[in-house]
Amino acid sequence: MADSEFPGWHGTTIIGVRKGGKVVVAGDGQVSLGQTVIKGTARKVRRLSPGGFDVVAGFAGSTADAFTLLERLETKLEATPGQLARASVELAKDWRTDKYLQKLEAMLIVTDGKDLFVITGAGDVLEPEHDVAAIGSGGNFALAAARGLMEGDLDAETVARKAMAIAADICVYTNGNLTVEEINQ
Repeated sequence: MADSEFPGWHGTTIIGVRKGGKVVVAGDGQVSLGQTVIKGTARKVRRLSPGGFDVVAGFAGSTADAFTLLERLETKLEATPGQLARASVELAKDWRTDKYLQKLEAMLIVTDGKDLFVITGAGDVLEPEHDVAAIGSGGNFALAAARGLMEGDLDAETVARKAMAIAADICVYTNGNLTVEEINQ
């Protein structure tokens, strides 16, 4: 099948919410090929512990590409234990300048409980405003919902779950099968 005929993989909404001394990263489980759901229970949020420091990461995009980036992030974190910001910037620099990595199609949300970042292939390491970050097909829906929920008395996990439920109701490439990881600040 020629690239121009390939219907394209779609799916994934990942959200990161920081509130009340906790950071939660949640991701849905849907992977779609064109208009067909291929899998509904994919796990796109992971806990890493390089150098004994916990980091939670969620990814949107190609799974193989995301795992390559997560491995690179772990290597950077092992070289700079407990320094997520530095490791993230180093990963983004490599991703932007390495000819092999430039072809990778994924985005990451990462947190160590203190910092919360979105890392992109354009060389960006973004710290979100309003303590909410979201990526993927339903990312904008989840982001808007979470920002609206942040002013209430809900905890970080409840905000993330409710925002993901709203995104799943709106985005056909997002489902309600969530993987949720929490880390303390």
